[in-house]
Amino acid sequence: MNQTKTSYHHGDLRSSLLEAATQLIAEGGVDALSMRKLADRVGVSRTAPYHHFKDKHDLLSAIAEDGFRSYERALREALDDDRAKEDWLSCFVRFYLNFAQSYPETYNLMFGHDVWKSGQPTNELKTQAHGCFRKHVDRVSQWQQRGLIGSDIDPLRFAQVTWSTLHGLSRLLLDGIYVDSKQLDDVIDLSIKMFRSVGIHPEKTG
Repeated sequence: MNQTKTSYHHGDLRSSLLEAATQLIAEGGVDALSMRKLADRVGVSRTAPYHHFKDKHDLLSAIAEDGFRSYERALREALDDDRAKEDWLSCFVRFYLNFAQSYPETYNLMFGHDVWKSGQPTNELKTQAHGCFRKHVDRVSQWQQRGLIGSDIDPLRFAQVTWSTLHGLSRLLLDGIYVDSKQLDDVIDLSIKMFRSVGIHPEKTG
């Protein structure tokens, strides 16, 4: 059966391989991905992918690593938007959930057992992932310095609670448990109210 091949420009094979690998995972899950199938999909020799990734675990880590990099870049842009300045917490919550829904295959690898538990995460992935969370803690500290979060709140704990709550909601979404949009909106709104009640001065929203 013929498959659509991912085109690439000379010198950009790595990006094409990552894109095609993500497509293969979307079509059949991680088990459907192999270095051989990836080479066939992109239209290169069977050995070409190994010039960029030593094995499948390395490839999965690279997809996750790029995911964290894209997440951080897009989040910076979202928080720089004028609407975010009016209600930064709501912007952050909705951005996180939207990212997970928009890039489910990548998100699953960023936080999934295929890479972290049963796989072999690369040092580059660990550095990128841990750095991404540290940036979240830094943002919480900055918001606290601006008086948006109570001074008695531990920034690390607030960052851990917000991140883990949003990850839990994202997993429910990706696993198909929350399919009613009205129900989801109610859950999101309540999450935001809970975060505010714990750490944010109600009179200061921007």
